[in-house]
Amino acid sequence: MKVRSIVAGAVFVSASGVFAWGQQQPLKLDELLAEALRGNPEILAAQKRYEAARQRPTQESTLPEPMFSLGYQSTGSPRPFAGLGKDPLANAGFMVSQEFPFPGKLGLRGGMATKEAEAEFQQYQAVQLNVVSRLKQAYYRLYYAYAASDALSRNRDLLKKLLRVTEVRYTVGKAAQQDVFKAQTQVGILETRLVKLELERNSAEAEINSLLNRAAGTPVPRPEDLKPKDFALNLNELYNSARTESPMLRREQKMIERTELALNLARKDYYPDYTLTAGYFNQGSMPPMYMARVDFKLPVYFWRKQRAGVAEQASNAVQARRTYEATDQSLRFRIKGDYLMAQASWKLMELYGNTVVPQASLALESSLSTYETGTVDFLSVLTNFTTVLDYEVNYWEEFANYYQALCRLEEMTAQKLTD
Repeated sequence: MKVRSIVAGAVFVSASGVFAWGQQQPLKLDELLAEALRGNPEILAAQKRYEAARQRPTQESTLPEPMFSLGYQSTGSPRPFAGLGKDPLANAGFMVSQEFPFPGKLGLRGGMATKEAEAEFQQYQAVQLNVVSRLKQAYYRLYYAYAASDALSRNRDLLKKLLRVTEVRYTVGKAAQQDVFKAQTQVGILETRLVKLELERNSAEAEINSLLNRAAGTPVPRPEDLKPKDFALNLNELYNSARTESPMLRREQKMIERTELALNLARKDYYPDYTLTAGYFNQGSMPPMYMARVDFKLPVYFWRKQRAGVAEQASNAVQARRTYEATDQSLRFRIKGDYLMAQASWKLMELYGNTVVPQASLALESSLSTYETGTVDFLSVLTNFTTVLDYEVNYWEEFANYYQALCRLEEMTAQKLTD
């Protein structure tokens, strides 16, 4: 049995498998995203929070409910209408009272509620981006698990063939017994790596089902074939996109605007609210009596209440601006980290796919030919074999790292960077 003829063909298949392979019933990412946007519980909950917040502005900008009072006054007896028409103090009637906040307060309260609703909308958008990002990352992890498992399975079969050849050579005295043991050990190592990849595949499938609100254990098909594509945006463009489009920053901006309105409202609390009251009283045979009055709330404890309220809202305004700055700095840090990771992974993919794997395959083929003549020992052949395998698996690791970094950048910048 020729070692070179067995291994060379399998190595060619393994190396070419870095770029494409056949699949059946592919799992399409766009279909998963559409299903998540329709049924993900986090997205639906955020949507309902936003819809609820939209109902608050009209409530906050509406006058308080008026007060309607019915009553009577009697003289000489507590029974109703005693003395009515005889005594000027006896009467029966009603009063209507309406409280009016100082002009401008209702508008400010409605504006605050509007800003809170707008902030909830940005939070809703942020939840959508977060769910989409997590779903995409799980999809690419699933893709990596399948691709790496394919590579390990192909090379495991190849190694088993090489083991059989080594056992034949050992029986005729052309190979040492330790070569057989080393090959058997390497087969076991590949089996353990396949078990870990199976665990990662199951984990990715479970996360996809969870994000899609499916029942646990729902079968998830194999992802469709993907071809890596570089993205065109540079770091400054990503920064600018995050500054203008990121829902996380937009939400903090809305909260700044809300606290500014709250500060103006706290200043208006120095001015009194007032209540208008009007009444009509029937006095029987005597002329009816009418009443009207205005009641004012006097902010006489302003040094304990209104002054503290203004100071509180001023602190809240500063806190909102600092929160915006902190969120902006955190986004810039994370954007740069994921941008550099994507760049590094892209370069490594190009190196592995175009240079490292092909050259390592040539080195393996060369060692195989000399192994047949006894010039090179089995350990050198096995080392070259594991090198090719490791580099191919490394390619798929960088493939997954690249796309997961892009997914995180999409969440932070609200820009579509993946196909």
